[in-house]
Amino acid sequence: MENNCVLLVNGTIFDSRGGDPLKGEILIEGNKVVRVGSSELISREIDKEVPRIDLGGRFVMPGMVEAHAHLSYFGASTIQDLDLNSPVEESVINATLNAKLMLRSGYTSAISFGSISRIDVAIRDAINDGKIEGPRYLAAGRDLTATGGMPDWNPEYLKLGMDGLGIKADGPWELRKAVRSIRKNKADVVKIYIDGEGMLDNDQPDELTFTEEEVFAAVDEAHRRGLIAVCHARGAQAVKIAVKAGMDIIGHANCLDDEALEALKSVKDRIFVVPAIHWHVGLYENGEKYGITKEFLDSTGYQVELLESITSVKRMKEAGIRVLPGGDFGFNWTPHGTYARDLQNFVDYFGYSPKEAILAATRDAGAAMRPRGMIGTLEPGKFADLIVVDGNPLEDIKILQDHERIVGVMKDGKWYHNDFSHAEQAIHQ
Repeated sequence: MENNCVLLVNGTIFDSRGGDPLKGEILIEGNKVVRVGSSELISREIDKEVPRIDLGGRFVMPGMVEAHAHLSYFGASTIQDLDLNSPVEESVINATLNAKLMLRSGYTSAISFGSISRIDVAIRDAINDGKIEGPRYLAAGRDLTATGGMPDWNPEYLKLGMDGLGIKADGPWELRKAVRSIRKNKADVVKIYIDGEGMLDNDQPDELTFTEEEVFAAVDEAHRRGLIAVCHARGAQAVKIAVKAGMDIIGHANCLDDEALEALKSVKDRIFVVPAIHWHVGLYENGEKYGITKEFLDSTGYQVELLESITSVKRMKEAGIRVLPGGDFGFNWTPHGTYARDLQNFVDYFGYSPKEAILAATRDAGAAMRPRGMIGTLEPGKFADLIVVDGNPLEDIKILQDHERIVGVMKDGKWYHNDFSHAEQAIHQ
């Protein structure tokens, strides 16, 4: 065997292929998984010179994927904070720290759902170049919004002299031009706001800000240029437009009617939905610390929307639609580093078993990543992205929220964190 091999032995391996864990071993060569098998099956065939790491029976699973990431967001208490109180210089520093924290939290991959300025691209490139630590990252450009859409919250009378968090574009050709600009600036992801948000007066959840023709143009241009198209779509009408337009990932999908559910079901083999339910849950749990009362939230319709979200996700799950964890982290009520709380939300609110929640965060979310087919399960030929957990999250999903219990994090065959006995003698870079 090559000298860049390592054999992980005595692990409780959950490979996220759908079966139960097995006591076994994982052979890694370079940045790829070569073999996964039961205990001592591989050891007998491997040269004794190959380093072995004894995992002490600990739980091993694929690295998780945060499917609704905002690495450049930090400490915001309002949408407006992302414009007014997030200078690009400080935001770059925070994004660098957030990337390292996300990896340490057991998330070896992430899909961005929006960036301040061009920070996402810079962070992704720095991660890929080995300058900073962070997950595999699909970087978004600035959000695409219509005039008066959700990110275009600042009315003219304020005279702020800025475009806002998003790029404003009206009409199919303006949108195509904006997508081309995002591509020129080397993003992987284009995010489009199709409807609004209950906390903003300028664009409500059931208020469509783009026409079908506009969304079709943006998605078509994104796909022509090799970009992933994602969207903010809370209501049923926005979801139906997103499906018709060929959207790749739908964010939220809180309120579905029968027609929207059937539309999603018809494309379940290609589309993904990320409810980002921790936006709601976090607001109700922590909002009062930041001046957002439960009375105010109820007045915006959030309690009704939360209940409808629970029903919608349960229906999507039953229909076989791939629903992914990803909690809109980066606001004060959804702080970075607490990403695994969204797996608990899937269990507590949506009726997922811990196993189903982990499969959603690994196998299913991995299928949404690029390169396709290389992430999300532990099997030969895939990237060696894995975490070692002290405890069994199939019995208690909350374990994944405890960083002290995540004792090993490997990405691309390299340990970024390890804290288990004897591992240091076999770490390979």
